[in-house]
Amino acid sequence: MSTPNGFPQHSRVCLTRSMEGGAVQDLQAKKAGKAAKKEAGGEGAPPKIGTSVSETLKLLPEELKANMKIKSITPRPPRKPRLERAASLDEKSWRRWRRFRTSQESLTDPNETSSSNGSLREASPSPPTRGRASPCNPCCQQDSLPSSPDALEASPVGKSRGGASDLGKRASEISSAFGGLLRGKGFAGGKPRLSQIMPARPLPPMELNVASHSLRTANRIDSDCLDYRHYSQHKFGRVSSSLSDSKLQGNGTLYDNCSTDSMKSTFSVLTPIRAKDVRSRSYLEGSLLASGALMGAEELSRYFPDRNIGIFVATWNMQGQKELPVNLDDFLLPTDPDFAQDMYVIGVQEGCPDRREWEIRLQETLGPHYVLLHSAAHGVLYMSVFIRRDLIWFCSEVEYATVTTRIVSQIKTKGALGICFTFFGTSFLFITSHFTSGDSKVNERKLDYNKTIQALTLPKNVPDTNPYRSSSSDVTTRFDEVFWFGDFNFRLNKDRETVDSILNQNPSTDVSKLLVYDQLTSEMSRGSIFKGFQEADIHFRPSYKFDIGKDSYDTTSKQRTPSYTDRVVFRSRYKDDIQAVKYSSCPVIKTSDHRPVFALFRVKLRPGRDNIPLAAGQFDRDLYLIGIRRRTTRELQKRLEQKDQRSSSICSIS
Repeated sequence: MSTPNGFPQHSRVCLTRSMEGGAVQDLQAKKAGKAAKKEAGGEGAPPKIGTSVSETLKLLPEELKANMKIKSITPRPPRKPRLERAASLDEKSWRRWRRFRTSQESLTDPNETSSSNGSLREASPSPPTRGRASPCNPCCQQDSLPSSPDALEASPVGKSRGGASDLGKRASEISSAFGGLLRGKGFAGGKPRLSQIMPARPLPPMELNVASHSLRTANRIDSDCLDYRHYSQHKFGRVSSSLSDSKLQGNGTLYDNCSTDSMKSTFSVLTPIRAKDVRSRSYLEGSLLASGALMGAEELSRYFPDRNIGIFVATWNMQGQKELPVNLDDFLLPTDPDFAQDMYVIGVQEGCPDRREWEIRLQETLGPHYVLLHSAAHGVLYMSVFIRRDLIWFCSEVEYATVTTRIVSQIKTKGALGICFTFFGTSFLFITSHFTSGDSKVNERKLDYNKTIQALTLPKNVPDTNPYRSSSSDVTTRFDEVFWFGDFNFRLNKDRETVDSILNQNPSTDVSKLLVYDQLTSEMSRGSIFKGFQEADIHFRPSYKFDIGKDSYDTTSKQRTPSYTDRVVFRSRYKDDIQAVKYSSCPVIKTSDHRPVFALFRVKLRPGRDNIPLAAGQFDRDLYLIGIRRRTTRELQKRLEQKDQRSSSICSIS
């Protein structure tokens, strides 16, 4: 059944329903046309919109005029508008997707001249429909008309036998051919076309990265450590890489550089552990190079890629003072090296009466990153070994021994204390000593040294890493790396006036003239003491003897000559295994007549075997908890004091 306009009855119903979306927008325009028709008295007077289209078509090329037969259409009274049904979820998602795609096309296509609304009408497929919303058959849905009022008014709907697609094509041709002319021109009853919007700058490229923004933000390196990679390569020669990193980056998987770098700590590199590695690892095998060995090469390279460990060694004669320094930060954590060390070894002579309090103060200063691996005492000789808490699993059992050098063995003020253990495959021996005092007692001090190397019975249960290079008469030959520090009591062979004049003339770092008179330097050059040992260059003032609480040397009646009594020396089985980074004193601590002396070293490590007695993560847990509580309490008290000072400040008006 056909209608007067030439369309079948079901096609007209479909056309009407497809136009309902744009009918509401055209109500005002068509009502205006109806009013103009009544004023003219009939249908003889053409509407204004037809005149505008006719004038526009005058500009068409001749060929386009021949192929396109477009006549003006008299507006008809609109139908009664119907309420639109609620859009389904599929239609809503389709509309959002279409708007996003159209906006991308309009931004990226420089040749596009039509408006964004036009592009939506021209090339958009019909949204999916469901339920009883449309009674039309599928063919009618495919040929649904666009809802552009301009296209409807510019097409011969009454006499054209083409489908709705022909009408859309003709409207598209007009829109594309005269996009530049039609922009900015208003038509009666038509919607204004918006000019094309272009971005101010090129859009950024899409980044292919599996890590989300939140993950990259969480794994971002702190601003204080941004320059660590550059600094460590030039200062320490350490390269921030590991076996696990190379495997992760070399198997073709996507990864985030920021996330990978953030897993690296200051002197150790902690990396993810593969599930197959957890299954295959069997510790205590004793294999040197087998994968999965706790002390093996793979684990060593994971924690120390350059196989170098940082060690802090210090000695201090406390003179038996009960009063401890208020702050030990300048002593244990000097500001010159930017990073803390992996291991801290502190030896004390004539220690304070409360040894436990001294160890708590050390733990409080070093903080939660370090644990007390072992501590020992011989009378008033104390030694404490702190290590980073993530490295305690790679230490063997810790052993110690003592030697008394006095004739009366009950008086334990002079002697030696040694602590030894194996870290990965490198054995360490630390000895702190207090030799005989007196300006002229050089031979007695030599005897103390010889007795110590012969009577110190170490190691006991931990096997020697290289027994072929060991000697039963010298304990220092039975370990890979040896550090000997303490109050050796060697003096300067010069009178007080000459030493004072040299100190007053030269700056604090130029002490070469004083070292000419140093007893220990001359004896070591002869080979009579500390055979095979080395000492870093000295660039600090003598550490003995000061007035307590002052920076002046002895002003009592004895007028003792300032001397370098407190020293740190070292030796190694292998050449260039130990590199001295810094050798200095701490002039800030003035509670004793001695100034603390410390040295920083970089020591080369070697892989080891698992068939040795392991410490298995053992440390002083009680000391750790007490030190952390003290540290927390101190910080809270400091904040309260600062708050009280701000609240109790008084403003005076003059």
